[in-house]
Amino acid sequence: MNITRRSAIQRTAVLGLASVLPSTFLPGSLRAANAAGRKLRVAVVGLGRGMGHVAALLNLKDVEVAWLAEVDSLRLEKGLKAVEAKQSTPCQGVKDFRKCLEDKSLDAVFIATPNFWHTPAALLAMQAGKHVYVEKPGSQNPHEAELIVAASKKYDRLVQMGNQRRTWMREAIEALHGGAIGEVHFARSFYNASRKAIGQGAQAAAPDLDFNLWQGPVADERDIRSFVHYDWHWLWHWGNGELGNNGIHHLDILRWGLKVRYPSRITYNGGRYWHSDKQETPDTGTATFDFGKVGMEWVQSSSMPRAAEKPLAECLFYGENGTFAITGSAWTVYDPKGVKVSEGKGPGGGDVAHIGNFINALRGEGSLNSPIEEGQISTMLCHLGNIAYRTNTVVRCDPQTGRLLQNPEGDKLWTRAYRPGWEPKV
Repeated sequence: MNITRRSAIQRTAVLGLASVLPSTFLPGSLRAANAAGRKLRVAVVGLGRGMGHVAALLNLKDVEVAWLAEVDSLRLEKGLKAVEAKQSTPCQGVKDFRKCLEDKSLDAVFIATPNFWHTPAALLAMQAGKHVYVEKPGSQNPHEAELIVAASKKYDRLVQMGNQRRTWMREAIEALHGGAIGEVHFARSFYNASRKAIGQGAQAAAPDLDFNLWQGPVADERDIRSFVHYDWHWLWHWGNGELGNNGIHHLDILRWGLKVRYPSRITYNGGRYWHSDKQETPDTGTATFDFGKVGMEWVQSSSMPRAAEKPLAECLFYGENGTFAITGSAWTVYDPKGVKVSEGKGPGGGDVAHIGNFINALRGEGSLNSPIEEGQISTMLCHLGNIAYRTNTVVRCDPQTGRLLQNPEGDKLWTRAYRPGWEPKV
């Protein structure tokens, strides 16, 4: 079943194959026969966050986890045991994910690697004919954000980004767009945590971990071993800081709720205030985005949970008739005086729901909740915010394209240098 992006909408039954038109146009019996008649074979790449993918996939009907890829042998062994415990068919494990792509019967690849691998790995998977589920943020820099979208169109592949709130919060956003607080003018979100200092030694990794393959497309800069498997997030050469790590989840919802695309003006002020260590990205700050008629901000306190403040919700929208607060799949509406007037809750569903949406789309049973084109508009907000922070400038960009305007220092951060032979190409 070689499903393409176009065929998921256009194709009808040929030679006994079930149609993959959207579910509203396809008889239920035919959809059921198509879904039941064939298992989708998938690979999961990266078994840190990827273990969440594995758990979700093992709980979905007619999905076979055929391959696991991980450069850390300890993680790979753990992953294979988890699949073996719940799946009757064997699963192959490899260090180099490119081996998986040689399997012509493989339908989709789930990418849960570090950010700097997201786009290069996704491009290789699409070029091999596979559909892709890629974790947020999906790209490590603005150039890659453009590349991964262009590749999904060129190779006609379905690509979903792993910003799960696009599935969890659908009902809440429908209520907001339905007029719960009237016209919306501004939105805010919060991220509070208690992250410790970094650089105190590597997190648990196998002695035989292949650092050359772990780093992949990233040009050599310094010894990264002390920052595997997580603290690379806080070094600009590899990561995107907290804005690209957790901010993407909230910015995506704010942008969705406000019905906007690219901002015209961006600032990101803050610093590294809590620890004296090797972290380069801010642990505290506020990123603001001006879209002209509406605006939004993301407030970050990564190393101090600010427990006494207790914000109303993850995401807040302010409108002419009050405040709309969303956390998880639940929402509450307050009038202009702060009195609760209504509340609701969607089905939620965690990883199973969002990954299940991707699987259903592969079968032609509905559309993607977070197609890569939409996901990368939100990711670009993270890239633009980080450019504002790193250049100490007010970033201005074209609200139609997201491209920088008169910012030569920012232009230097639009792309990056790659190891020879690893340059991502569409």
